[in-house]
Amino acid sequence: MPDHETEIKLSVSNARAAKLRLAGLGFRKIEPRHFERNFLFDFPDLRLHKSSCVVRLRHEGKRSLLTFKGPPLRSSTYKIRREIETEVEDGHRFREILEALGLRAIFCYEKYRTTFADQKKTGARPVGLVVFDETPLGNFLELEGPKRWIDAVARQLGFRQEDYITASYVGLYFAKCEAEGKKAQNMVFGARQ
Repeated sequence: MPDHETEIKLSVSNARAAKLRLAGLGFRKIEPRHFERNFLFDFPDLRLHKSSCVVRLRHEGKRSLLTFKGPPLRSSTYKIRREIETEVEDGHRFREILEALGLRAIFCYEKYRTTFADQKKTGARPVGLVVFDETPLGNFLELEGPKRWIDAVARQLGFRQEDYITASYVGLYFAKCEAEGKKAQNMVFGARQ
């Protein structure tokens, strides 16, 4: 499926053990740990949210990425959705363009991300990617690639399909706030909300 991503998340209680296990399986860091600030945009009537679509502007250092995610396809095991992503030269100016078109930032979430790929075959293009995300909700591994690859890597890491999480970080955050009886704001580190 062109432009479709298939992924799952796995909750990680021991970050060091997870990274050691990845190294033992032949995964190597291809993108160092970096901070990301993500802004989700929608129209005042929330039509994107209501149709399960996402427009996201991500800032990571001096780099900014614009992403559109279509509604998830039906799957009880994997999160599968169309994704169109491109780097934008000036993320702050692009935000002004989105706002001029009537979109508003409705949510912000932060994370630290490190990206790994299976590098057993030197020079070969990786079949899938594993990212290690440190979020205000806790640590997660995100596996993105073909379903068979996801299942094999998850199994090698000691997880079962029952452990797969298909919710977004935003969905997980709002569910946690609701369960704790707290008002959801932005999912950011520290006291900044």
